[in-house]
Formats: sequence, C-alpha cells, structure tokens
Amino acid sequence: MTGSAASPSVLRANSWVPYAGLLVLFWGVWGAFSALPTKLYAYPDPMVYVVWSLTMLIPAWVSLRGKKFDRGRTAAGYGLLIGLTGAGGQLLLFKALTIGPAYVIFPIVALSPAITVLMAFGLLRERLGALSWIGVVLALVAIVLFSVSTGDSSDSGWLYLLLSVLVCVAWGVQAFYMRKAALAGVDDATTFGWMTISGLVLIPVAVLMMGGLPLGFPWQAPALTAGTQLLNAVGALFLVMAMSRGKASIVAPVTNALAPVLTIVLSLLVFGATPTAFQVAGIVLALVGSTLMVYRAEKSSEAVPSAEAPSAGAASTEAPSTGAPSTGAAT
Repeated sequence: MTGSAASPSVLRANSWVPYAGLLVLFWGVWGAFSALPTKLYAYPDPMVYVVWSLTMLIPAWVSLRGKKFDRGRTAAGYGLLIGLTGAGGQLLLFKALTIGPAYVIFPIVALSPAITVLMAFGLLRERLGALSWIGVVLALVAIVLFSVSTGDSSDSGWLYLLLSVLVCVAWGVQAFYMRKAALAGVDDATTFGWMTISGLVLIPVAVLMMGGLPLGFPWQAPALTAGTQLLNAVGALFLVMAMSRGKASIVAPVTNALAPVLTIVLSLLVFGATPTAFQVAGIVLALVGSTLMVYRAEKSSEAVPSAEAPSAGAASTEAPSTGAPSTGAAT
C-alpha cells in the first residue's frame, strides 16, 4: 500500500493505524476466549502452543500467495530471529506459569513494549515528541494495571522470575526486529513466513515438555483451540504489517494497551465478568495514551518506509541511525 504519500517508496506516518486496529480486534477477541480450551477440557498449555504454531500456516499461506518468499540471508536471519524470540518466549511463558504465580509473571512480561521502545529510541534513533512520550508512559502503565488484575496466589521458587524476564526481553526484542526487518527491506509476507517456520521448529520442544503427545482429549478441545489460536495467528500477521509501517516505539505500546481493553469489554458482555478497579484505570490510561500517540502520528509529517517499495525508504531511514546497509513479536 502506498497510502496518500507523494512517493510510492514512502507511507504516511499514520499508515500503521488500520493494521494496529485489526491487530487489537483479533488479539482482543482471542484474549477473551483463549482460556476456554484449558478451562473446559483441561487442555495442556504446550498443546495449545502446538495448535497455535499449526494455525500460523493459514495466514502465512494467505500472505505469501502470489508473492516470492525471500530465502536470502538477510530475510532468513531477521525472520528466524523474530520467529524464535516470539515462539521461544511463548514456550518459556508456559513453563513459568507451571511453577510461578501468574500475578507476578504477567506484569513482568507486560513490560516487553518498554524493551521495544528503548531499543527503537537508542538503536533506530526514533524521535518521539512530548505527547508521544506521555502516551507511551500511560500505555505501559495501563499494560501493567491489566496484568496485575489477573493471576493466582501460588508461589514457587525463583526460576519463574528469571523465565518471566526472559520472556519480556524476548518479546520486546521480537517487536524491535520486526521494525528492523522492514527497514532492511524484508517484506511482511516473508517475515511472517519465517516466523511460521520458527514456530513449527519448536513443536518437538513443546511435545517434550508434555512428556509426549496427549491424545486422550475430546475433539472439541483441539477444535476450540484451533479456532481461538487462529485469531492469535492472524493478529500476529497484522503486528508484522503494523511494525513495518509505523514506529516500533509507538506501535508496540498502543497495540499491547488496547487489546486488553477489548478483551475486558468482551468478557463483560459475554461472560458477565466485572472489571476490577485496576482494569478500569487501565482502560482509561490505555485509551488516553493510545489517543495521544495516534494523534501525534497523525500530525507528524515524517515518512516511513513502504513494505511494497522498501529499498528507497530504507536507505533514507536506516543508514543514518545504525550505519548498517539498507536493503518489522506476542505470545
């Protein structure tokens, strides 16, 4: 897409917004229903990972249809790094949740956008105005408020703390390199294709975590898992597309703050859940913070690289900040 930019090699500064909106929609709905297979059928979390990695094949096929899959060193390097940090973080999260309290783990993991923001600011030299910085801070606070309002009260050792920090770093790094890949000229479809491959590669690890492939569950368990995780997989594709078109320091906090808002609203409507004071405060901060960041992007005249014509945009955006030759993740 070229949006309304003057040149086909650039996009408007707010061209990431539609894709971020779709991401919030898919991840928000997924968040509301993702726990059903485990609650209804006690379906193991590692098995949920296996099903999720298989559902990634569907949006990968759609995105790559009619396009060339880049097997070059740059594309493969970025793609595998993005995929393995995302999928690896997912597996570490499953392990952490089996030995530690969710009310401690999720607030730590929820800070992953802060890693992305710091890396984008320090390594990509992404400049944020005062309104954007206020929006980023409000969004990060909102993410933590959403996270501390969930979880159980069990506790076990200290290993889960290390695993939680590793997941936080992995997902923050993933989002940063999604943006980096786009600046290096790797198109969305190729990045997502390598992410899919990475997720499939780690299936044996998930099976080992379970001590084998569990087959004693009714068909409804994998079917329901596939339906919910397909929303997750499609959302991941929209994350790649949003990251390739917008600043990582804005896209990551916006999407991570707004998706829980939709999840809470759907949980309230469908399951009759009542939001806690933390969640209400998180909703307000997420909406205010995201509005400030989107407003700042709307007013900005800065052009960002086009995924369809990356080379020209990459040359003007990447080289001054990193000195590298120019040619974009959840859970």
